[in-house]
Amino acid sequence: MRIAGAALNQIPFDWTHNLRVIREAIEQAKAAGVELLCLPELCLTGYGCEDLFLSDWLPEAALEHLQQVRPWTDGICVVVGLPIRLNHRTYNTAAVLRDGQILGFAAKQFLANDGVHYEPRFFHPWPAGKTTTVSWEGEEWTLGDMIFEHQGVKFGFEICEDAWRPDDVRPACRLRGRVDLIVNPSASHFAMSKTDLRYQLVLKASRNFNCTYLYANLLGNEAGRITYDGEILVARNGHLLLRNQLMSFKEVDMECVDVDFTVPLEPVEAIAPLPTPDEYRELNQALSLALFDYLRKARSRGFVLSLSGGADSCMCAIAVAEMVRLGTTELGTAEFMRRSGCFTTEDIEQLAGAVVPTTDQQQPGPKDASLNEPDSTQKTINKKLTTRLLTCAYQGTVNSSDDTFNSAKELADSIGAVFYNWEIDQEVTGYVGKIEHALNRELTWKTDDLALQNIQARVRAPAIWLLANVQNCLLITTSNRSEASVGYCTMDGDTAGSISPIAGVDKDFVKKWLRWAETELSYPALSHVNGLQPTAELRPLEEKQTDERDLMPYILLNRIERLAFYDRLSPRQVLATLVHEEPDTDPEQLKTYVKRFYSLWSRNQWKRERYAPSFHLDDYNVDPRSWLRFPILSGGYTEELNAL
Repeated sequence: MRIAGAALNQIPFDWTHNLRVIREAIEQAKAAGVELLCLPELCLTGYGCEDLFLSDWLPEAALEHLQQVRPWTDGICVVVGLPIRLNHRTYNTAAVLRDGQILGFAAKQFLANDGVHYEPRFFHPWPAGKTTTVSWEGEEWTLGDMIFEHQGVKFGFEICEDAWRPDDVRPACRLRGRVDLIVNPSASHFAMSKTDLRYQLVLKASRNFNCTYLYANLLGNEAGRITYDGEILVARNGHLLLRNQLMSFKEVDMECVDVDFTVPLEPVEAIAPLPTPDEYRELNQALSLALFDYLRKARSRGFVLSLSGGADSCMCAIAVAEMVRLGTTELGTAEFMRRSGCFTTEDIEQLAGAVVPTTDQQQPGPKDASLNEPDSTQKTINKKLTTRLLTCAYQGTVNSSDDTFNSAKELADSIGAVFYNWEIDQEVTGYVGKIEHALNRELTWKTDDLALQNIQARVRAPAIWLLANVQNCLLITTSNRSEASVGYCTMDGDTAGSISPIAGVDKDFVKKWLRWAETELSYPALSHVNGLQPTAELRPLEEKQTDERDLMPYILLNRIERLAFYDRLSPRQVLATLVHEEPDTDPEQLKTYVKRFYSLWSRNQWKRERYAPSFHLDDYNVDPRSWLRFPILSGGYTEELNAL
């Protein structure tokens, strides 16, 4: 049987878009002679509908819209994910359709309730071995723990989280010996290095349960924060039969393989690991795709960035340039421009030639797109596209240096971004003067250090916001995860923006990524920022302000953060771990850093609550709306820190 998975780039409850993409996937599969096609989890509604899953109307609308899919399944068996609501409970299901008929609904038995997932809030787990019925306009179908058959091949289901449970409780353990094929429609979020976990999961399941295993994931930035890599895997008895290239810019990535279920295949003894993933390249692809989807789904016209010349803003600028490079490499210039929604037909014809209607099926595949080097003509076109999609401004003060100005200007010029330069000293002086007059005293660096730093950052916000509004663009804010942890940012200043793309990445990784991008992605203009110490440049230049002098070494900050909130250790345990790991560092200095981290963390939760939406890119983040919840008001670890 020729079986296939299709990764789909969907939008929460955008019925027109989602049905169009589903139909395109089915048509591609039919054209390729596929007999059984698996689409991702909740692909009809989108995975990220949040509390709308608790309504009656959304699941009812999904079941109604499923009827439109039925006639498209003539001659093929298709799995479509959607929510079903019964007796005031919503279930996460996979509908099986064939020849215009609904054969039944398999229901998810285990719900993800860690990290970025809060599924038990929306869904109810289905009990193993149970079935019921669901009806619509006089028709009735079975729903629950089911086995299906297509062309003599019996198949059952694991839906995403079902497969991540131990082998003795997951659905596959009850399907062993009863089915030839296990189908897994998934919505498994992207995190760096996660693909190896899925690879091992699928191959070991196919070996341990003596079956063929078909896995299909969602694709792209669906709802704002979470990105899906579109992974498709097919394995049989531990042998890998199919694995696609991840992070495609296409709306449909359909991949198929022939499996002869009549010929036995000896199971492998050991599953060979994948090569160690290149996390810098993984992040580059994920960030580029997430920005592209956010841009077009927000119906924006581009991005605006306050480009300080520092590491964070430079990384954001490169991310937009890479979005253009990777997108045009895979889709072609015309299709990239059309899909972005930022260009007219005339614009596209001027840069890419006459527009020829295309489908994803006709587009070049994503194979190694990240490695392709554009020729000189394409590089010129990409710079012109970046000119339209990215506007930058350097907003200097008397405390800004020539180093950061040169870093910002040369980088913007090298990628083609529009670059403006203005000073904000007059505005800063005006605000300071108003408060000095009101208080009847002078504000000085000795008595008002933080206030004088913050006003500079806040004064930068109105002008850059105005520029973004005038151009109908998304304003990028550049805060990273390390800054978020300790509140090293000015609320309504450098945190102002519509989207915070790198807030899930730590500062040490940002610095290393920029050095990698300078050489591996050929951005020589990054040599300026890669030669600088990270600094806010808010104090007088003679003070030589740096981030790490204000805080602590970033590598230690990141380690404390991970021990505290990923490993969930107490301050005492964190300090003991650091003393063991850093034998050459004074324990009293480590104690100072631990106390500083926890104190700053506790008093700055309100800032983390107000960050612009950020992308989940690592195996954890500090966003209270996706990964890590913490009280705004608390004891602040007072007793725990005193005990150190």
